[in-house]
Amino acid sequence: MTATKTQRISVLRGSVAALALLLAACTAAPDNQQISLALPQPPVQSETQTATQREHARILASYGGAYENERVQTEIERTIDRLVAASERPDLRYKVTILNSPAINAFALPNGQVYITRGLVALANDKAELASVLAHEMGHVIARHAAIREEQAKQAAMISHVVNDVLSDPQIGALALAKSKLTLAAFSRSQEFEADGIGVGMSARAGFDPFGASRFLTDMQRNADLKAAGGNTDPRALDFLSSHPATPERVQNALANARQFSGPGAGERDRTEYLASLDGVIYGEDPSEGFARGRRFQHPKLGFTFMAPPGFSLDNTAQAVLGLKDGGGEALRLDVVSVLAEQSLPDYLKSGWMDNVDASSLEEFTVNGFPAATATATGEQWSFRLFAVRFGSDVYRFIFAAKTKTATIDRSFRESVASFRRMSLKESEQVHPLRLKIVTAGTHDSVDSLAHRMATDHPAERFRVINGLAANERVKPGDKVKIVVE
Repeated sequence: MTATKTQRISVLRGSVAALALLLAACTAAPDNQQISLALPQPPVQSETQTATQREHARILASYGGAYENERVQTEIERTIDRLVAASERPDLRYKVTILNSPAINAFALPNGQVYITRGLVALANDKAELASVLAHEMGHVIARHAAIREEQAKQAAMISHVVNDVLSDPQIGALALAKSKLTLAAFSRSQEFEADGIGVGMSARAGFDPFGASRFLTDMQRNADLKAAGGNTDPRALDFLSSHPATPERVQNALANARQFSGPGAGERDRTEYLASLDGVIYGEDPSEGFARGRRFQHPKLGFTFMAPPGFSLDNTAQAVLGLKDGGGEALRLDVVSVLAEQSLPDYLKSGWMDNVDASSLEEFTVNGFPAATATATGEQWSFRLFAVRFGSDVYRFIFAAKTKTATIDRSFRESVASFRRMSLKESEQVHPLRLKIVTAGTHDSVDSLAHRMATDHPAERFRVINGLAANERVKPGDKVKIVVE
């Protein structure tokens, strides 16, 4: 979570999914999908460079900056070199940036700049799986999907213009808009399938196991399911107009493509060497950007901590800390905004960044020595409790929402804010990231015994997911496996 400029938030109307979407405030795309960014290419070279530089800076800001790890970087670059040599365009050049994010994501710009998160690198279990992701993104570049998608988007925008400015029949207009959106979505989905096909073929020709794509897509879905089971689901993943096909579809497509080249077991996987490169890689959130452990959120860099209400699961994003309660009836958002020192906190709360604030509910108080204010706001289906806490030169903004707000729920919101305090120097120094550790399964080891060493939630389920083990699979003596340790 990083400081942002003041932004306006509208009071919600709708479901829990809509609530979470608004609280997310347009954060990064869901991490259970691979996203390929479309960047128009201006005709002037200097403008192209400027646009690319801007996009690069935006991506770094959205994903916690670059993650420096020489072993992993070398592994990725060697894999790309093999894929380039086996591709239809061996003249193209690619540059890879590892992003310091636990998200499971990868994407490419039209100029060959490839981005892959350390979360995705940590989820992969061999070189063939890594190659499948890189080859997919290279496939987008080779097929010039960004430029083609930009043309489709222009056509959709033109249809929208005709609907808004020319058509007088609202039903015909709505039908035209819906049709154009479905056409664009279907076109994007077809691009994903095409990139999958290009990627599997490239991987196979480079000597990698072509079934790596289907294995990794399966693990990606299982990771998303585990995250959803913990309450950290992203409602945007449910949007059928998403530019990416559902993972089950992509798994079947990847299997069909792989069977055209060989049967299972052919091609290189190099699991042992790949896992060795992951030893010590940061897993999950980087404490320098704040991290959640259960209900507790700590940010050593900014120097604060707080505890969410009981039953909440927290998710830290670049823009805000988001929380949902089990069952979905309550949510929270914590972000940082810039507020003029001369503006009082009550005045800020009623300044218009949130709709329907009840001025009569405004209160001033202190939280562990810091000036604070609170107010309520209401929507058609949701009730809100707002807090602003002045901490240093910034204002920390808590937004709590409840489908049905009671005195008990409101008290839990107040108690959560009351836990907001400055971290001590000793606390900050004791905060360390979780890391992957590669171990060898012993004679008496099992999934349960190895999972017992995991410093994560849902240890057994997470152990299976990060090691690509199905529900009925066992570890064998001598197997190299990942565990997550402090």
